[in-house]
Formats: sequence, structure tokens, C-alpha cells
Amino acid sequence: MASASFYSSSQLLAPFPVPKLILATRQSPLALAQTGQVAEHLRAALGVEPELRRIVTTGDQRVEWSLEKQGGKGLFTKELEEALLRGEADVAVHSCKDLPGELPAGLAVAGYLPREDPRDILVLRDGVETPAVIATSSPRRRLQLAMLFPDATFTEIRGNVDTRLRKIGQDHVADATVLAAAGLRRLGIGGWQGVSFHALGCEHMVPAVGQAAIALQTRVADVERIRSVLDHRTFRAVTLERAFQAALGGGCQTAFAAHVTADTLWFYHHEIGLRSLPLSDAEIDAPEATARTLLRHFGFAV
Repeated sequence: MASASFYSSSQLLAPFPVPKLILATRQSPLALAQTGQVAEHLRAALGVEPELRRIVTTGDQRVEWSLEKQGGKGLFTKELEEALLRGEADVAVHSCKDLPGELPAGLAVAGYLPREDPRDILVLRDGVETPAVIATSSPRRRLQLAMLFPDATFTEIRGNVDTRLRKIGQDHVADATVLAAAGLRRLGIGGWQGVSFHALGCEHMVPAVGQAAIALQTRVADVERIRSVLDHRTFRAVTLERAFQAALGGGCQTAFAAHVTADTLWFYHHEIGLRSLPLSDAEIDAPEATARTLLRHFGFAV
């Protein structure tokens, strides 16, 4: 007679536990929507069970601050990075445009989900064709908008996407503001009462470095594991954009922008205005050298 098995049938069929992966995220609706996309992707690609660790950053706490006056570097990323360094999270999920050019020692950007529409959207109050007052806290947007609307004046605006839309459409604090197309799409906002949306192409408004890219930041030892399941095309383009940011020492409140497509660099700086140049694959694949060469071409000492 066959001997009895040591394991019960239920033990033999029990699945192995799924490893957890802790994702650090801000608590805004947009941040949570983006982190949800990351969680879904990593669950399918790595077979992990993501768990969200929601963190309030300095930028979220200090809603009364002027980001331009306080300086934007790290205000929306520092606490998430500290959670990584303490081992309290495995991946920090950021809007890439919030990331400073220089990262803390021991951390790196593993990569990005496929990039969304990178354009900015001009949000106009109904009945307004040429805005007299535009609300934006971004020097990059303000100076480029001043080229489109030279007679406009500017005021600052803070808050989540729906708060900003309400301030224009219902509260009438200004005639217009600017929001990222990617953020509107990720929140499922295709329209809003009292306003109309108008996409601004790169020839009118160069997007911020990394705009529309969701960045996954990890400890250096974990980079390769995460990078292998992320989008290579977005990584190539954003790495070059961030090379310009690093060379210029720019944070999110610097009046500078760089956006890389498959074959073109779109560049804005308050000292030289808006430029575009063709790019080869070889130039995209040598980001630091290309950034230094083209910045010298534009007249910067780097």
C-alpha cells in the first residue's frame, strides 16, 4: 500500500505568496491616478503585489507658498526619496517634471511608463478670446505665454487640477491658466464647465523637462530589475532632456524647457527664446555630450 503523503492536498495546491512592492506616492488625485497606472503595470510585468504608501510632501503642505519665491527643487519629491533611503518604500512614483536635475546619492531613475501627450493646454474662460490676466506659477509657462499674449498680466495659482479649473471657470480669478494635457487625460477630464481647452504645440510652448512622463525612482541596486520592464523610447528622450537640466542646473521653477521627439530638440530659455534643432539617433544616445555641445551652440558656458 502506498504510504500517506506528508502534505495535505490543500498544502500541495497552495500558491506561493506574491512578493509585495511598496510604491511611495503623493496624495493628490493626479499622483494617485499615476501611481495606479504604475501599480497595474508592475503587477503584470513583474508578478508583484504593489502596495501604496501615501506621503504628504512639503509642496503639498505649504499651499500658501509661492513656488517661484521659495524655489521648486525637491518640494514635491524630497519626502518620497527619504522613504526610499530609509527602506520604507521600494519605488517612488513622480511626475518627472517635478524631479530636480540632481538626485540624492544612492537613488536613480529606473525609467518611465510610455509618455503621454506632452503638450500644455491653454484653459480659457468662456467668452474670452485674448486673455488679459493669466494665472500660472511657472516662469517657463509665463515667459512663453508672454510671447503669445504680450499685453497679458500674470498672477500665481496653486492647487490640484480641479481646483485650478474651478478658479478659472467658476470663480473667475483670471481669464486663463495652463495645464498639462497628460494630467487632464489621466484624470479623465475632457472638458470643464465655463472654460475651453486649447492645445499648445511645441512651436508655441516648449513643455517642461520630462513633462507627461511618469518616473519610477528606486535605490541604485534595484534599477536594472525595474528598468527592464519600462519604456525604452521614453527613457532615451527624457534622459537627454534631463541632461540639459543638469548641465544648466535648472529646477522646476527655472524659465527653461527642453523636449525631445524622435528626431527634434525643442528648447526654450529666457536668454535666447524658443529654438528647435534636428537630432540624430547617435545624439539622443549620447545625452551628456549632446547637451553640452548644443548648449555651447546656443551660447551657454558649460
